[in-house]
Amino acid sequence: MVQINQQRYATLSIILHWVMFLLLVAVYSCIELREIYPKGSDLRETLKTWHFMLGLSVFILVWIRIIVRFIKPAPEILAVIPRWQQLLAKAIHIALYILMIGMPIAGWLILSGEGKNIPFFGLNLPALIAQNKPLAETIEEVHKTAGTVGYYLIGSHALAGIFHHYVQKDNTLRRMLPMLNSRSD
Repeated sequence: MVQINQQRYATLSIILHWVMFLLLVAVYSCIELREIYPKGSDLRETLKTWHFMLGLSVFILVWIRIIVRFIKPAPEILAVIPRWQQLLAKAIHIALYILMIGMPIAGWLILSGEGKNIPFFGLNLPALIAQNKPLAETIEEVHKTAGTVGYYLIGSHALAGIFHHYVQKDNTLRRMLPMLNSRSD
């Protein structure tokens, strides 16, 4: 049951937040590190496979996170923040959720359109669309652009937490940190 004046997010929300953060670091790392290796090399292909599988892991976890968010709403910020900050925070959160849902679907569509296998930790997932290389290339361009936007969204989200903690000195960041004030769960 949600307490009226809870001080932090539910433990499951905190765990999901930080696990997803680590997964996103791994997803981005795999796709960036692949550039080090020559096209067609085993390591480059392995990094691309991990990029896809970890991206699908984000896709699965984001749905759990959304359900938990509805069951256990966000705790209040213990300071009055300007309306523009509230709206900006909401917009960035929505954009992050769209990213965590849309990017894995786009990746799945790209592989489907290219006629490639769709691996997921030993499983081979079904194609979402028939083979269509021109469509796959178009989706891949959107995917790359959205990936770049993702860097800015994630960075803005992190900087906002730091700004609230060190400049505004409110509880925005502390609400999502693990192992603080566990009595309020």
